[in-house]
Amino acid sequence: MKINKTLMTIGIASAMTMQFTGCQEAQRENPLLAESTLPFGAPDFSKIDSTDYMPAFEVAIQQTRDEIAKIVDNPDSATFENTILAYEESGRLLDRVSRVFFALVEADKTPALAEIEKKVQPMLTDLENEISFNKPLFERIKKVYDAQYESLQGEDKKLLEETYKEFVRKGALLPDDKMARMKEINLRISELQTKWGEVLPDATNDAVVWVDKKEDLAGMSEADIAQCAKDAESRGGKAPYAIVIVNTTQQAPLASLDNRELRKKVFEASVHRADGTGKYNTFPLVCEIAKLRAEKAEIMGYANYAAYSLENTMAKTSANVRAFLMNLIKAYVPKADAETKAIEDFARKTQGPEFLLQAYDYFYYSAKMKKELLNVSDDEVKPYFNVDSVLLNGVFYAANRVYGLTFKQRDDIPLYHPDMKAFEVFDKDGKSKALFYCDYFRRPTKRGGAWMDGFQKQSRQRGTMPIIFNVCNNAKAPESKPSLITWDEVTTMFHEFGHALHGILSDCQYNRLSGTSVARDFVEMPSQFNESFAAIPEIFDHYARHYETGEPMPADLKERMLKSINFQPCYALGENLAATCVDLAWHMLASKDIPTADKAMEFETESLRKVGLLNPFIPIPPRYHTSYFNHVWGGGYAAGYYSYLWTEVLAVNIADTFAKRGALEPATGQDFRDKILSRGNTGDLMQMFTDFTGMQQPDAFALLRARGLEQTGK
Repeated sequence: MKINKTLMTIGIASAMTMQFTGCQEAQRENPLLAESTLPFGAPDFSKIDSTDYMPAFEVAIQQTRDEIAKIVDNPDSATFENTILAYEESGRLLDRVSRVFFALVEADKTPALAEIEKKVQPMLTDLENEISFNKPLFERIKKVYDAQYESLQGEDKKLLEETYKEFVRKGALLPDDKMARMKEINLRISELQTKWGEVLPDATNDAVVWVDKKEDLAGMSEADIAQCAKDAESRGGKAPYAIVIVNTTQQAPLASLDNRELRKKVFEASVHRADGTGKYNTFPLVCEIAKLRAEKAEIMGYANYAAYSLENTMAKTSANVRAFLMNLIKAYVPKADAETKAIEDFARKTQGPEFLLQAYDYFYYSAKMKKELLNVSDDEVKPYFNVDSVLLNGVFYAANRVYGLTFKQRDDIPLYHPDMKAFEVFDKDGKSKALFYCDYFRRPTKRGGAWMDGFQKQSRQRGTMPIIFNVCNNAKAPESKPSLITWDEVTTMFHEFGHALHGILSDCQYNRLSGTSVARDFVEMPSQFNESFAAIPEIFDHYARHYETGEPMPADLKERMLKSINFQPCYALGENLAATCVDLAWHMLASKDIPTADKAMEFETESLRKVGLLNPFIPIPPRYHTSYFNHVWGGGYAAGYYSYLWTEVLAVNIADTFAKRGALEPATGQDFRDKILSRGNTGDLMQMFTDFTGMQQPDAFALLRARGLEQTGK
């Protein structure tokens, strides 16, 4: 049982009524506590009110306590059925309530939800501590593990193994004094992460750059300028135009803004949003979280948090991760140096021989260079990337060609926001398979980035079917206008739907093992692999059509656009490598070595210097600096951000296998589905990879080839 805001594996549903009082007392059934009558048991957002959450959490938490107590108080000897299965089935109500609540906290966080979150997180942490350190409960689990592990088979054996190991990793074998300290650490980390979740969105929203004159936006398209006007209006209208800061370091407008001072202002607003140079400073939170994580690892007998965290992944050790990264860095640095020099030389043609390329110039002159050499720009291709066509004629079409899935929009399913859409997913035999929601447009109440999650996971044991959602942060066009997106945003939609497929195609007995419940350095593989379909000619031609005429992208433009995908590829790799090394550096420290908040940025800088990524001649900053690295401090990627690069290697190897067998061959898709997508965490992940590809080990240098960086040696 794991209780947090991104992964719930507990709950039993029941229908109850709650009392609400106002001017007049009235009785009303809390829709979060009642079984949904909608298809799949989907949440009924037409009935749910923010006042429903706290009563629902209180009931669900108590019900979970009662269910755990029933397991512990069972007078019969511990068995797989009365202990492991009973534990697996406990807390389903809390799972349901939590999944709905935290989905909205991430995607549409109102002040009311923010206040509830402050109260709920400590409650959930207290419950998790109670369960994790419940000695009688663990004694029963251990008895089953000792007595039945060798005799169990398949998913039963895997469920027992995962349950037992989770308790051990949380500290179930610790002496009382250390167990008490772990409880304190868990509670404090929960409090700090809740605070992080409040501060970072506020800091990002506050970092908006206000622009008084339209001429200062020269270089941007009329559509993008109109979006700036719309963003200004939605954020209070302090000026006629606003450039909104998104979660990554680099900002899309930097590729087109002619005004260098404004480019610099936008870049610095992004970089300094939360480092204390303005009104927000997350470094005190960062340093305390890092110190507590390190202490937690030390209590468990590990040298640092990275050693503790990585033990349960494909990579296994920080030494393996570091070796993987250093091999990439060795190949990357000389090519990044050459790429940067080429861009700087190009800029000097117009800016003079003394011009020095800065980070806020990189995208701008790279875009101009691409335009000159390949004669292609975002503004030229965006009319062919209507978000609706990308979804229906690209993302869904690829899923149909490869896996036989079809999609039907359901206008009768209540949604939590008008921008959303819901689709019923049908399998190749015509049977209903899943419910899929998409929420693609940005708003001030949504955190930055893109992600997948679910309101419900697939489980044969529970008889539940997947209810999956994707969330992105694309700009929404004014009413009656099409929302046009960039190529990067196209691939993001394919990426997140790869995660969705991992959930939709799951076919597992147990909720705990189903869908995306796999190691961090495997979970990103299906999503990164799914990006490959975006550029396959048949798929591309099906969705890349002009929003006005419906005509496909002309062959010449298409050729130039696809060639441009790997044009100057070093930036994307470099920013990822830098962010990964920052993450690893923080989590390889002993608790006594964690820097103070005023030294945090200095520590990051020195960490990058040590691995050879702080090169004054290569102005490529980390994709996320420490102060706004939400994956690491607010999410589940502590010591795990490397997994994006690690799984990209797996994804490239998978894509190569598809290409050899026929990328759109249904038989290939079925094989991938059978051996990987449907299996969740029911087997050894490396063996799954081997079973599909035939490779005993991933080919890491395939990543360099896929990114347009040729192998320089092994």
